[in-house]
Formats: sequence, structure tokens, C-alpha cells
Amino acid sequence: MLEIAIEADEEWDSSRSWEALVRDAAEAAIAESAFPQLKTCARNVELSVRLAGDEAVRTINAQWRGKDKPTNVLSFPMLDARELQQVNVAGPELLLGDIILAHGVCEAEARDKGIAIDQHAAHLLVHGMLHLLGYDHQNDDEAGDMEAREVRALERLGIGNPYGTC
Repeated sequence: MLEIAIEADEEWDSSRSWEALVRDAAEAAIAESAFPQLKTCARNVELSVRLAGDEAVRTINAQWRGKDKPTNVLSFPMLDARELQQVNVAGPELLLGDIILAHGVCEAEARDKGIAIDQHAAHLLVHGMLHLLGYDHQNDDEAGDMEAREVRALERLGIGNPYGTC
């Protein structure tokens, strides 16, 4: 069973139900991954999501990646491929990892794309979730695979292809 812990800093609109958006994006990414059993397994799998301000993300990005600037999304996976493949094996709760979104960067990117912030946040959450599930974009093959999974996950959410054609 997927459990999601969400923390939203004051920059994020508190009148919006971010819980539903986060869950929908996480489940769509899981469905398009090699580990769809994460959504329905009996073992507890926990995901942590922080909707933060740019300054908090800048600090985390500087500390963990050596880049002293905010970025749209950070992902910190806690499971390797072997652990992900064994989610149906009895055992303690699995900590999938952390996803952190920067409000100002997300808002500016959404504005530049001419889309709503929640639509762009969903894309960034799917992207971050795929990183937690072992996907990356370090080379062209990996990038193509990850992008295709993102597009399919976003289709599940009724969101069009953010990359144009795929």
C-alpha cells in the first residue's frame, strides 16, 4: 500500500488539495514503471513529498548536489532495483524516497509554458517519481525511455505531452 506524507510550505496555495494531485501523479508514474505492484502490494511503501519555497530548494540543492540555485524538482531515492522488485516479499515498511518541488520555479515554468501550475506540478511529480523508481536521463536512450513513461503517465491524468512529440 502506498502511503504519502506531504508537507507544503506557505508559498503553496493552501486552498488547493495537493494531496489528490500528488497521489494521482505518483500512481500514474507507478503504473508506467516496471513496478506497478507498488500501488497494490500489501507491504507499506512510503513516499515523502515536500512542496517548498525556492530558498529551501536552493539550500537543499547546494547541500546535496553542489548547485547553489533553486531547481524545479529534486528526487532522493532510497530503494535500489532489487528492493523495488521485492515489494511483495514480507518485511518492514519501505521508504521509497523524497520528492521536493520549488514553488517559484514551478510557477515561473508553468507561466512560460502557458499552463496551470497544478498541471506543471503534476508533470514534475511524475518526473520525480520516475527518478525514485530508478529511471534517469543521463544518456539519449535513458532520456527517451523516461520521457515516454512521463508522457504515458501524464495521459492517465488527462495532461497532454509536455515535450511536443515523442
